[in-house]
Amino acid sequence: MRMPDWLEPMAATLTQDRFSSPDWLFERKFDGIRLIAYKRGGKVELYSRNRLPQHLPVLAKAIERLPADDLILDGEVSWHGGSDYHVFDILWINGRLVTPLPLEERRALLKTLPLKAPMHRVDLLSGDEPWERARREGWEGVIAKRRGSPYEHRRSKHWLKMKIEASQELVVGGFTDPQGARTGLGALLVGYYEGEDFVFAGKLGTGFDTKMLLDLRQRLDALEIAKPPFTKGTGLPKIRAHWVRPKIVVQVAFMEWTKHGKLRHPRLIAIRFDKRARDVTREQP
Repeated sequence: MRMPDWLEPMAATLTQDRFSSPDWLFERKFDGIRLIAYKRGGKVELYSRNRLPQHLPVLAKAIERLPADDLILDGEVSWHGGSDYHVFDILWINGRLVTPLPLEERRALLKTLPLKAPMHRVDLLSGDEPWERARREGWEGVIAKRRGSPYEHRRSKHWLKMKIEASQELVVGGFTDPQGARTGLGALLVGYYEGEDFVFAGKLGTGFDTKMLLDLRQRLDALEIAKPPFTKGTGLPKIRAHWVRPKIVVQVAFMEWTKHGKLRHPRLIAIRFDKRARDVTREQP
């Protein structure tokens, strides 16, 4: 059987769920660049997930030495520690397409290869809450992979990525009108205090259910004022916005702060009733 010129890499689906189950295996999510390695005869070619050629001669040489005539490996290159290649799957070996095999069988095949630095086999994580270890050790996240699943050439729910989120309190300074089928409000406009300034930190539009949307709208209507309470920050909406006295504190999860001082991918966790709005500042790592 002839090795294909290209196999589309499998992609994980982002999930906000945190779960453990005997039906799933868990791996560390590495912070780097997806790399698909092809060995055809004695020649090694390295590609990004978008099929862009990658020039990594030390890694190519290490793959060339592996005892397989032809091979396709999938993994992540981390630029920390000298371009380490963290291999987590195998798609082809010695004339055989192995993507239809169950995950556990592909892992067993991968174990037969003597991977040496700068290659590293990605180990399974043990314990009931691998994402807590990821948080403690500063990882990007965790990948959950369904036992018995094949390798699919698309974004699949057989692989789930749990990104590690930051969390902090913020204060509501306004909201936008709902659009479409949304009810109550569109997004909260949130910020924090920096000395005497009330700094705009962005929009918060996910994490609500209908009851919470309606409850928040009622609370916010009672606090409405004519002008924005924010004294610092850019990007305030100019239309369909309402401003409120900064009294309501919310707990927010998010991926990171952008270079412009805004929340990236925020979601509401809860309304806080145990903290004064004036005490909310931006938490520093």
